[in-house]
Amino acid sequence: MKSLTYRLFEDKIKEHYSESDLKLIKKAYEFANVAHAGQKRATGVDYIEHSLNTAYNLAELRLSTAIIMAGLLHDVPEDTERTLEEIKKEFGSDIAKMVEGITKLSNIKYRGIERYVENLRKMFVAMAEDIRVILIKFADRLHNLQTLYALPANKQKRIAMETLEIYTPIANRLGIGELQSKLEDAAFKYSNPDEYNFIEQLIKTNLPQKKEALNRMTIAIKKELEDSKTSYLKIFGRTKHYYSYYRKYLKYNKNEKNIYDLIAIRIIVDSVVNCYTILGIIHNKYKPIRGKIKDYIAQPKPNGYQSLHTAVFGENNEVIEIQIRTQEMNDQAEFGIASHWNYKENKSDSYKNISWVNELASWLKNIQDNDEFLEGAKIDIFKNRIFVFTPKGDVIDLPEDASPVDFAYHIHTDIGDRCTQALVNSEMVQLKHKLKNGDVVEILINKNKKGPNPDWLKFVKTRTARSHIEQFRAKSWKKFIPKLGK
Repeated sequence: MKSLTYRLFEDKIKEHYSESDLKLIKKAYEFANVAHAGQKRATGVDYIEHSLNTAYNLAELRLSTAIIMAGLLHDVPEDTERTLEEIKKEFGSDIAKMVEGITKLSNIKYRGIERYVENLRKMFVAMAEDIRVILIKFADRLHNLQTLYALPANKQKRIAMETLEIYTPIANRLGIGELQSKLEDAAFKYSNPDEYNFIEQLIKTNLPQKKEALNRMTIAIKKELEDSKTSYLKIFGRTKHYYSYYRKYLKYNKNEKNIYDLIAIRIIVDSVVNCYTILGIIHNKYKPIRGKIKDYIAQPKPNGYQSLHTAVFGENNEVIEIQIRTQEMNDQAEFGIASHWNYKENKSDSYKNISWVNELASWLKNIQDNDEFLEGAKIDIFKNRIFVFTPKGDVIDLPEDASPVDFAYHIHTDIGDRCTQALVNSEMVQLKHKLKNGDVVEILINKNKKGPNPDWLKFVKTRTARSHIEQFRAKSWKKFIPKLGK
């Protein structure tokens, strides 16, 4: 890995930040540099390089000056003689608060179920208090992964698994696509080295032919848009990340021919109207594949992701995915929640608008039992997600294999308690039916129904549904027990 000097770091800062920002960032760097003087990393380089790389990763997300400064200072209280009070005095309480949050997370390790639960709790508490701390932790973790080669094999495996099981699912839920992919690929190399090498070879084998088709299609699409006088900002190709490709490879029963987005063309435009206009132009030139057109603009994913996706038979009859989005949508897809603290704005309370973070913060105050905590965490954060719709088109985010009962409780407690039947895509289904991505769900209720059926506990997947059903069952038993005693 190439050594990062302050000069190279400064060049990155100058891309998006002002001279006054640079002065503040340099002050934080100099403080950290003096504090870490004489310290070395396992790779043999000066410790300050880790601080610089962490801050560099934050600058790539175009985060605020304060967050970058906290990134430079994040290891000072933990690993040097300089104190948090000194940082507060020198840089203010907001930066000191972020550094303190990172220090609290410094001992997270994946070592057995009890420690795992406690570490998740620490992570979620920090996230509920200030999500900026988690962004710094992600940037810190990315550089640690990039230097794993210097550690013993057992540590490499532990840190890689910890990343894939704790960090990247949270990055996904926060919509930080670019950073999530970097974390996944860096961890994948050490968590599953044989699979990593296989996927690397598979991609290298299939890439040349795909790239040729992509280059020819890019030129042809540009010409079509220019001929039709349809404006666009840029068109470029992107290659799927290794870990993402590996997940799809497993999903499609190890048949790479069913993976259409190894390479994709991304078209960035200046308006939503042009997103749809260009989709029509592309479908007029290239035959689309049925079932592969996805409109995430009209129906955004719950983490804010928006884009039009289509897969077409392109040049040389190669199947190529095409993504069409505005610049704002592209920034959201890459930076997610990080865009709320970019270098232009410093909305430190923006995370309060994200409902699942609010729910998480509230839930944490009431959960004492480790098993219940872990189960809720696995369901709400670490399980694969599906996106289903209400009849009005609202997007509902649920765990994989969720039932109509989970959907009903997500809408409202009363809907869940009184639901009797469900329509999925206008067809009647059982309440234990497993919902799939894109399903439109309608719940039928009986207003006279007194509460949920305890048997629903056998199939519900969400913490919310399980909690309400268990509460009702407990109340019912309390009413019943005195009668038994008479």
